[in-house]
Amino acid sequence: MTILDGKKVSNDIKNEIKQQVDRMKAKGEKVPHLAAIIVGNDGASLTYVGSKVRACERVGFESTMVRMSNTTSEIELLDKIEELNQNDDIDGFIIQLPLPPQINTQKVLMAVDPSKDVDGFHPENFGKMALDMSTFIPATPFGILELLDRYGVQTDGKHTVIIGRSHIVGRPMSILMGRKGFPGNSTVTLTHSHTKNITQITSQADIIISALGVPNFLKAEMVKDDVVIIDVGITRVEDKNSPKGYIITGDVDFENVSKKASYITPVPGGVGPMTIAMLLKNTLLAREQRM
Repeated sequence: MTILDGKKVSNDIKNEIKQQVDRMKAKGEKVPHLAAIIVGNDGASLTYVGSKVRACERVGFESTMVRMSNTTSEIELLDKIEELNQNDDIDGFIIQLPLPPQINTQKVLMAVDPSKDVDGFHPENFGKMALDMSTFIPATPFGILELLDRYGVQTDGKHTVIIGRSHIVGRPMSILMGRKGFPGNSTVTLTHSHTKNITQITSQADIIISALGVPNFLKAEMVKDDVVIIDVGITRVEDKNSPKGYIITGDVDFENVSKKASYITPVPGGVGPMTIAMLLKNTLLAREQRM
């Protein structure tokens, strides 16, 4: 069994990006600039955006964090997005989700200039991805592809089962794993909360990508020997023995499933670190396109 070490691979990618940025600086070119808008005081969101800012510092990017209050109106947020769209100094920006209830998330994501949409959520970019055109791939799916690629995990002709159909992970992964090329060329089954006899499906899978958000959902008896497991789930589970009072758990019963798997991502340290690395990669791509 091989651990798909997202922490190590994401560090490799950041080092590669830093080298590119150093070359840009040496030529006197403008370095990439990533901005993030965060609305409200959600603890997990603040932590996540903070880690993105630190990642930018590490690779030599400029970064801007735009903090807006929990009572921000939709109009105020849309005005701020338009300001960033028009700002030539900013190459890419993200809007940290979730947004407060008074704001229509779909409307907000539609307002982002597709050429600065480094999260890959705009319908124009999603559509290009579905048509196999060059575009920004959403950071988490992009990170999964990169892990499979760098570890040389065979996907051609394999049966890939995806658990969860979110717009951020499940649905884009179902498109990407079925596309021509590597990683891809697999036969994809997309499962979700209404899927019947899910064990029957997962037990036939060569590759399982789980993005459900249910701790320890995927058990050893649900998978076959030598399966490849990508665990996107990340949930805080109460644990009185932990100093923090909780532990981070994925969708997969790691202890038991890992005994049958050929490759598996840990949680934490698997897909999570890859997401930020690929966001940086998309921002570098945005800067190159703007040049």
